[in-house]
Amino acid sequence: MNAFLHVLETHKFNPATLTRKKLSTLQVNMGDLCNQACLHCHINASPAGEKVMSKEMCDDILGFLVRTGVQTLDITGGAPELNPHFDYLVLKARPLVPEIIVRSNLTVFFETGKEWLPEFFQKNRVHVICSVPCYTKENVDKQRGHGVFEKSMKALVMLNKLGFARAHGLRLDLVYNPMGAFLPGPQDQLEGDYKKALRENEQVEFNNLLTITNVPIGNFRRHLERTDEKFQYFKLLKANFNPATVENLMCRSLLSVGPDGRLYDCDFSLSLGLAIRNEDGAFLTLKDLAPEVLEGRLITTGEHCLSCTAGSGSSCTGALIFHTVPEPL
Repeated sequence: MNAFLHVLETHKFNPATLTRKKLSTLQVNMGDLCNQACLHCHINASPAGEKVMSKEMCDDILGFLVRTGVQTLDITGGAPELNPHFDYLVLKARPLVPEIIVRSNLTVFFETGKEWLPEFFQKNRVHVICSVPCYTKENVDKQRGHGVFEKSMKALVMLNKLGFARAHGLRLDLVYNPMGAFLPGPQDQLEGDYKKALRENEQVEFNNLLTITNVPIGNFRRHLERTDEKFQYFKLLKANFNPATVENLMCRSLLSVGPDGRLYDCDFSLSLGLAIRNEDGAFLTLKDLAPEVLEGRLITTGEHCLSCTAGSGSSCTGALIFHTVPEPL
């Protein structure tokens, strides 16, 4: 029994009830190619990334959107904009779903040949969710690399000028994740701090702040091992398990597609290779998949799931419940 299932049972929660509900979000990981190599990255994305989703796989995704009622297409990476088929997927998918999310690191706007991205996002009314792990230069550059804060602020100003966070239908959300082995503070409180600091110091506006708990896999797990913090971090996650988060876990209504087309319950399970299989043991793909086939399926879990259920909970759209203060050890 993995650590997460043990915690569920300790809190009298039946693991057999942790099943998938109706699918609402298709999350697409376009690969591990990125212009950054961040400390917290769970897929180890970097400029050396070699996993790149093909155009054929993009067509399978589009076919799935055509025949299903999925409400949101959530595009991530790496830096998904570095995939050569990124704009093809967005353009073709735009008429097929009510919402398209692109998870951007913002600095990709300044890569050679990518200057068109802000206007492209505006024209296609993309919901931009971007990583800004702090509102100070020192902390952002420490986690994401020298010069990242300055480029990120410049990119946010560009998006504001195009109407993001100001005009209807042009959403701009920021993502906060802790700088180390601790849980995020209350999301609403942090959002207020961010808005005040960025408005006053950088003349930047955004819609909402999303807090995400660092998951102890990939680069972040190696950091915990190097600093001898892994045991303490897992102890912290277990101590802050919150049963109220389980009902709204993102894996219950989200399906993740890897660069090779394999399916996962979430992007973190993708990183660990925990692909969804059918009763014969074969990997599921989007080809000819009916979403209702997934409903009621038991979700594949592991110790990484403790991150999503600690404190206020965590998901790709932020906290799962509010006004919860993490318990210290």
